[in-house]
Amino acid sequence: MGFLTKNKFTLYGVAAILLWSCLVALLRDVSELFSPIGGAAAMYTVSAVFLILVMGLPKLKGFSKRYLVIGTLLFVFYEVCLALSIGMANNRHQAMEMAVINYLWPTLTILLTIIVGRKKVSLWVYPSMFVAFLGVAWCIAGDAGISVNTLANNFADNPATYLMALAAAFIWAIYCVVTQKLSNGKNAITLFFTVTAVSLWIQFAISNEAALTFSINSSITLLLAGVVVGSGYALWNQAIIGGNLMLLGTLSYFTPVFSTVISALYLSVSLSVSFYQGVVLVTLGSLVCYFVTRDKPQKYNVKVTT
Repeated sequence: MGFLTKNKFTLYGVAAILLWSCLVALLRDVSELFSPIGGAAAMYTVSAVFLILVMGLPKLKGFSKRYLVIGTLLFVFYEVCLALSIGMANNRHQAMEMAVINYLWPTLTILLTIIVGRKKVSLWVYPSMFVAFLGVAWCIAGDAGISVNTLANNFADNPATYLMALAAAFIWAIYCVVTQKLSNGKNAITLFFTVTAVSLWIQFAISNEAALTFSINSSITLLLAGVVVGSGYALWNQAIIGGNLMLLGTLSYFTPVFSTVISALYLSVSLSVSFYQGVVLVTLGSLVCYFVTRDKPQKYNVKVTT
């Protein structure tokens, strides 16, 4: 009990990372049970309600207007792009490719930080970034081997999802850089989830998707998905209070590995060795980038997501 009490905030963070690693599998499952837009709208609604019950309604007076406007827009665009890229993928394997593309965000965050800060960095940063991008290409190409034709053919198979996944990675990188300066250490996650749910319902209303039909099994899955995602953010909100941010920051960079393993098991997807190799390359590239650019531990501010 002494260990648990002493390290409870760090354990909250570990639990949050593991819960976020379930997001891809649950998003895909919900989209198959309902529809890509409608399923995502329902899931984010459950998450928003859960966060309101656990964390309470957001007190907007405590936030700067710039943070509320810019942060909300970036968060909503990110979540919509991520959810729809996974939900609209042609199959489960392609949905996992979308997830790997999304996990370029740590590398892109560091790249944007370097550009905005205009600070000198280790030369190791650039080959590390190349390794991360190479990992994504490795996953997409599969056993066919990396070539321009292979990548182009895969992209042409469903360009909208690939573009949304790549857009999500860039948007979240911008979110991490911008909100670190605007948030003053505060978190409007409940508001962000609520607006995300509303925007998805609006998209669903103007789409051609059929009305949602519920069964006992689909309802349980929807409830589970919403609570799991909401719990991840709620636990992370506690983790940053007194957790070991250096450890959690490092562990968060292994999310692509956790997510791939969990998704493959949950969705019963058989992945090739090259796919796992690509995921490892993405993780390794991001991790090296992090270590060669990080500030001193006490100044480190962790930004993690799905």
